[in-house]
Amino acid sequence: MNDNVDVIEPIDSVEIPLEERQTTPYLTKYERARILGARALQLSMNAPAMINVKPGVTDPLEIAEMELAAKPPKIPMIIRRYLPDRSYEDWKLSELNID
Repeated sequence: MNDNVDVIEPIDSVEIPLEERQTTPYLTKYERARILGARALQLSMNAPAMINVKPGVTDPLEIAEMELAAKPPKIPMIIRRYLPDRSYEDWKLSELNID
């Protein structure tokens, strides 16, 4: 038996209520890239599209961009933004300005 094993406890995070959010309500270019890439991967693995796709449109990235451009956005994801004090804010895409 190895006695040099340390058990590391997970870091506790605290969710910030909707009224007390500190970050801006804008989707960053990094969040946009991550959301589009993840959604395109899901679509390429036969996840159902959340919008009506025109016949002939088969590119998963193009479909993901159409889902994000819909008002409100149809991508079923939530963005979690971590803050320096180990708390976090969860934002639905419909709550963010995507322009």
